[in-house]
Amino acid sequence: MHDYPSETSPRSRDADLVSELLLGMRLVGIDYRRIELAEPFSYSFGAQDDLRAKFIFVARGRTALIASGGEVHVMGAGDAALLPHGGLHRLASSPDNPAPCADLTALPSSPICPSVKEIRTCEATPPEERVVLFSACMDFDLGSMHPLVAMMPEVMRVGTLTDRYPEILPMLEAMAREARDGRAGYAGILARLADVVAACIVRAWVECGCGDATGWIAALRDPRLGRVLLALHRDPGRNWSVAELAREMGVSRSVFAERFLDVTGVTPVRYLTEMRMRLAADWISREGVPIETAAHRLGYGSQAAFSRAFKRITGHPPSRIAAGMTAQI
Repeated sequence: MHDYPSETSPRSRDADLVSELLLGMRLVGIDYRRIELAEPFSYSFGAQDDLRAKFIFVARGRTALIASGGEVHVMGAGDAALLPHGGLHRLASSPDNPAPCADLTALPSSPICPSVKEIRTCEATPPEERVVLFSACMDFDLGSMHPLVAMMPEVMRVGTLTDRYPEILPMLEAMAREARDGRAGYAGILARLADVVAACIVRAWVECGCGDATGWIAALRDPRLGRVLLALHRDPGRNWSVAELAREMGVSRSVFAERFLDVTGVTPVRYLTEMRMRLAADWISREGVPIETAAHRLGYGSQAAFSRAFKRITGHPPSRIAAGMTAQI
């Protein structure tokens, strides 16, 4: 077993675990838009079956974000929000705005650079009276930390984090300047800042306890159980036994199994298998890794055994994901 140095505080131990596990996070902007609107306005964005994360930043003015679940968030200049589950949402000049709700992404746009477009609906409105937004559609994946996604709220506001994480403020101020001033190269800078701010929102939410102290995050708050999780995530292909994991935690097998189930809601074997299948699905669908290679990386002696486990966890064989990858190519 590996003990932390005695001078390491519980908070820093938690931070070490969170930092290492967050290294597997994939948060990449796919499509960005700089948007200028004139009041009154009401636009929908996203779709019910669109599970990609969305990011909204208000550079000037105010807007009401009405989430798919009906929750209303009034956002002012300098405010940002991450919607990790995707879905269909609405932006309006006020929550009760009666204006028709058009599809924002269907509006005419002009490219600024390869991944950033601009939408203007208010040429007759003086620039200082326009609402200026910057939005992003993001490929958001926590990799082996995927259980955290289901725990995330529908809307994650940056405004709730600035007191605890003041380093976010300069980034928000820089985004506001770039979006308003339109200086050379601003589109690319805005896109990179949006990615960083969104990642900071996720990290802050994790460090603050994921909204509560249950489930996966509770394991991180327990240093001994946190070491077990870290070991599993570092080496998912190892043929772990319950006895080995119990030794990593420094307790008996029965105590370990009971504690692990109580905190995470699943058995150690189930947790490891689900994590392996998430990783395999990611490798196969995103990176085009052959099924046989994924099976070998994750410690399976045969492709057949891996395919059975994959279907048991996901409900379909890995060949379906591989076929989808081939079709995209």
